Amino acid sequence: MDRRSDECLLGESSRQDPYNDPESPFIPTFRAQSMSSAKGRIQPLKTLCKILAAVSLFSFAVVLLKPLVYLDIEEAPTYSAAFHSQSYVQGPPTQRFRDNLRNDTKYITSWISAGWTNDVMTYGNLIYLALITERIPIIAKFTPSHVDNSAPPFAFGDVIDIPRLSQAIGSPVIEWHEVKDSKSDVLDDIGCWTVWESVQKLDPNPRGSPSLNWLRLDVSWTRTPDWVKLTPPGIEDNHASFWSLATLGFPETRSTSLELTNHPSPQHQVSLPPDDQLLCFDYLYYVGAQNAWEWESDYSPAWRFVGQHMHWNASLERLADEHARRAMSVPVNEPTPPYISIHMRHGDFRNYCNDLPLDQCFASLPAIARRVAEVQEDLRTKKGIEVTQVIMTSDERDPEWWSGVRALGWTWVDYASERTEEIYGKWYPVFIDAVIQSNGAGFVGTRGSTMTTLARRRVESWHDGPTRIVQWGSPNADDH
Repeated sequence: MDRRSDECLLGESSRQDPYNDPESPFIPTFRAQSMSSAKGRIQPLKTLCKILAAVSLFSFAVVLLKPLVYLDIEEAPTYSAAFHSQSYVQGPPTQRFRDNLRNDTKYITSWISAGWTNDVMTYGNLIYLALITERIPIIAKFTPSHVDNSAPPFAFGDVIDIPRLSQAIGSPVIEWHEVKDSKSDVLDDIGCWTVWESVQKLDPNPRGSPSLNWLRLDVSWTRTPDWVKLTPPGIEDNHASFWSLATLGFPETRSTSLELTNHPSPQHQVSLPPDDQLLCFDYLYYVGAQNAWEWESDYSPAWRFVGQHMHWNASLERLADEHARRAMSVPVNEPTPPYISIHMRHGDFRNYCNDLPLDQCFASLPAIARRVAEVQEDLRTKKGIEVTQVIMTSDERDPEWWSGVRALGWTWVDYASERTEEIYGKWYPVFIDAVIQSNGAGFVGTRGSTMTTLARRRVESWHDGPTRIVQWGSPNADDH
């Protein structure tokens, strides 16, 4: 069965320790504006002006004296109540999910079964499909697919700023724990579509997900028509088409597709047609509009209309900023400086090196440094910014390699000395790395890594930052 690891676009890989896969770090400068007294004003107005000026100066001093770190997060904007999740369910979470769905509303859901970065992309695809079917997406928690399995599931809204996302896309986004009580013991029956059976030939079963166990769902699967496949039948690829899947959310196509292969639910052994009120698919990672792997392309609709609006939860962003500041030894009262972030994935990418020595397979530190220098030059010439701070994120374990990183004058977050897992939990090194990567003034990443793909997209979209991708897999692959 095909199980791509997080960040990998190159084919099969083992699950050997997949590891690393915000808002603007550029702080606005406050300038005092001179005021001249207007002549001929009456005394009370003068007095009022003096009072207002004093208040303004005091406020200015307060702002000036505190570190200007993520001021937009600390003073977070309020969002419209139009997309408040509670407006789209009956009330508090219920024992059975269906008891909490509104009769006048249609929903859509799907589940995850890859590494965390791929799961983020899967949810991006789900939300885009919700937009084009005019349904409300219900998002399950992230499952610990590449962190310790003892780690609990992690709520989507504790990573992604859902109110900001909902406002940006003009549509509500709700979470499964808002619909069904997380402690419910009720096993709910539901009928769903399996895309997985239609798009690949190696596995004759629906795509499984640990989310189904967490949510206590007993699913009867119906195979989607073969025409949902994005690429022609002769091409081996697992992608389905967004709009082909979307048609199954409308009455005409749904009604003509109900005679396809149906699997009784595994526990209750009931055969149900795909639900109409809660449209559901087994797996939506492999979905595109025009081509496979579209998140790599600038036109990607899932990225443009959803992904770029999936900003970080403010508390997670602050935590990542604190780690980055300590890594760069930034004094308490100084703003976070712009930096260049790097993501060098080695880990299970060793499997693609075959018999090639690793020092010839992976890009050398001097090759990476050339890419960093290119980004620095772009920032200097296009933005007038001199960026000297560089933060490395990597799953590399070789101490000698890290010594070479230090010799270049670069830094990294030492999660062991920070006691990050101990204090916050096992998810957090992965999350913090992703936030740090995305908050670079510029970024350098690894070819074939979906974590690099998302970091590159975020830096380009959120900060208008220059990016580079390091080639690897053969001697001197990144020579240029």
